[in-house]
Amino acid sequence: MSDFIRFHPRQSIEQVEEGNELAPKFDEHGLIPCITTAAGTGEVLMLGYMNEEALKRTIATGEAHYWSRSRQVLWHKGATSGLVQTVEELRIDDDQDAIWLRVSVQGDASCHVGYRSCFYRAVPVGEGEAERPLEYRESEKTFDPVAVYGDAPNPTKL
Repeated sequence: MSDFIRFHPRQSIEQVEEGNELAPKFDEHGLIPCITTAAGTGEVLMLGYMNEEALKRTIATGEAHYWSRSRQVLWHKGATSGLVQTVEELRIDDDQDAIWLRVSVQGDASCHVGYRSCFYRAVPVGEGEAERPLEYRESEKTFDPVAVYGDAPNPTKL
């Protein structure tokens, strides 16, 4: 499926920054960060990571694939939950070391905790107390994670 997607070797700054060849730069762990936003609203849904195979599958299928750092597996977003992220647009940044996906989401949620966005809390900034309690920006969960994932292990690691 993704075998036909080709990445070019990185040969020059001009090629990487101004050329039309896809030459992604993966980090020392073989990963590239990916910001995912809602195509309709621009809301940030999540930050994930892709390895080479995840990026190739995302390009080939038009559905978001990531590398799960906690589980160490390729992850097709929504395969378990049904919350598939359909890619409306895939962009790569100027030096090709970060990905931005604009997606539409079946089920209108992207967070395994049950909220629409993984960024459902805010940290108060500016003058104030030394301890900053997190402030919820989403008041209700979009879905019940127990009903969706059952007894699957939680991917959050302490």
